[in-house]
Amino acid sequence: MEATQKPIVTLTEAAVKEVKRLMEVQGITEGGLRLGVKGGGCSGLSYTLNFDDKITEFDTVCEFDGVKVIVDAKSAIYLAGMQLDYQKDLVSGGFKFLNPNATKTCGCGESFSA
Repeated sequence: MEATQKPIVTLTEAAVKEVKRLMEVQGITEGGLRLGVKGGGCSGLSYTLNFDDKITEFDTVCEFDGVKVIVDAKSAIYLAGMQLDYQKDLVSGGFKFLNPNATKTCGCGESFSA
């Protein structure tokens, strides 16, 4: 990725901290966080979020404070400009997808249409 190219997605400080924590707990030292989109869910598309150590020529990799974020070319269309946040309250915590491309979202926060 060129230095002048804008990242496809961004992570908040809270999201970076939680990803680092999860990587440490799971003993992950290679690869990074893969963000993607797949068909399905309440609104037509669902977000995918997992750790992956395989990076292909069709992936874009951005780095945030040492955390690699991997996005495949197909998902990049739907995720361009998205911000991943992590929010925690007294009961639970979870990642929040703040996606400007989503025309409709579901109450679950993990499904959208574009």
